Amino acid sequence: MSGPLVRTIVLLTLSNVFMTYAWYGHLKSLSGKPVIVAALISWGIALFEYLLQVPANRTGFTVLTLPQLKMLQEAIALTVFVPFAVLYMKQPVKLDFLWAGLCIMGAMYFMFRGAGAS
Repeated sequence: MSGPLVRTIVLLTLSNVFMTYAWYGHLKSLSGKPVIVAALISWGIALFEYLLQVPANRTGFTVLTLPQLKMLQEAIALTVFVPFAVLYMKQPVKLDFLWAGLCIMGAMYFMFRGAGAS
């Protein structure tokens, strides 16, 4: 794996941690607060996500096509979301997580087959 690809994967993973918490963490940690408070706090958390996501996408776009970059982000998002849902949000483990992961893997196959990363 090339340096830019590794950097892209690391930055996208970190950005997805922040974004997953910004999108869903308030459902648990701020459920008793007014919506505007939850929205502003989530927006503040999302700022850190963007500070990681923008350089990740810029770096990734030097070695991946746009569709490949998008599918990589989706695979990382699911990889971050499942542990978040199960461990932090206390959601039950479901076989549906496996099926969703297999669908993402299929999409990754179609985006990365043939010529490979450009």
